[in-house]
Amino acid sequence: MSVTKDLFGKLADGREVSIYTIRTDRLCARVTDLGAVLVSLYTPDRNGEMKDICLGYDDVENYLDNPGCLGATVGPNANRIAGASFVIGGEEYHIPANEGANNLHSDKMFYKRLFNAHSDGDSVTFVLGLPDGDAGFPGNRIFSITYTLTDEDLRIDYHAKSDRKTVINLTNHSYFNLAGEDSGSIADHVMKLNCSSFTKIVKGAIPTGEIAPVKGTALDFTEAKPIGRDVDSEEEQMTLVGGYDHNYVIDGYTGKGELLLAGEVCDPASGRVMQVLTTVPGMQVYTANFLNDKHGKGGRTYGPRSGLALETQFFPDNVHHDNFPSSIFGADTEYDSTTIYRFPACR
Repeated sequence: MSVTKDLFGKLADGREVSIYTIRTDRLCARVTDLGAVLVSLYTPDRNGEMKDICLGYDDVENYLDNPGCLGATVGPNANRIAGASFVIGGEEYHIPANEGANNLHSDKMFYKRLFNAHSDGDSVTFVLGLPDGDAGFPGNRIFSITYTLTDEDLRIDYHAKSDRKTVINLTNHSYFNLAGEDSGSIADHVMKLNCSSFTKIVKGAIPTGEIAPVKGTALDFTEAKPIGRDVDSEEEQMTLVGGYDHNYVIDGYTGKGELLLAGEVCDPASGRVMQVLTTVPGMQVYTANFLNDKHGKGGRTYGPRSGLALETQFFPDNVHHDNFPSSIFGADTEYDSTTIYRFPACR
């Protein structure tokens, strides 16, 4: 195992942006201190051919734009908050409304910051401090994201602490294409989820508060099926967001920090398999319904369905729903979570 550091580019103010390459005998990941972004992840197919399975960019400039959040660490709050406001302890806080009247991914500002970084053996840790009131969120906060690579796993450990109660809900927004980032649609990928329910949404992808069963709907992946089979279903939950863009409730969650298998995806053509394990209660499944990025790696265009985001998280808009697990943390309750993207032997 090894970690190497190289220059990735510079910011407008002259600060250097670094990229770290973590290698094991079987896998290779590249991560950058600009936003703690996962730039690349190389895995072997059934014939041993290595390919990068993460959509992304070749340069710093495009990561500073990155409208689709490719590879991004998202925070302080991932996903949506209705009305771009919330109340903690009787005090109302307002954050940027960047998707109609709502807030999505904390205005996408988290992953455009330069983190402090240090490497240790088979891992790289990125640390960022944010002051009280930054982007409207309360609390002086310190965030830590550690990427660790083994021959089978890319593990991401998230930690955060705040001196005031605040919203903390971190995720990784990589788009995976197990055939390779240059391979087009993920419609033929076969997915199985250990999720028998989801959080129902209305227009704007805002949860209603109802936790509904997937059985009998296009959202049912309790048995393995190709992603493309029902992605264009005319069911209302699907047409509201143009495909899959829903928070799935992971079966067996207790809040005690155990790692649960949320699901797995397989590309039959290459044989690559990816499993997702996490300690948090939900996972947003997004089939890149509106992705249209002409600046991808090698000058490629990434269009709809060209990647699959599996964003482990606390449920969207949980600040407005008492029946959802809460992502409010403070001085006496630090935030810790782990997500593992596992790559077992090809099929």
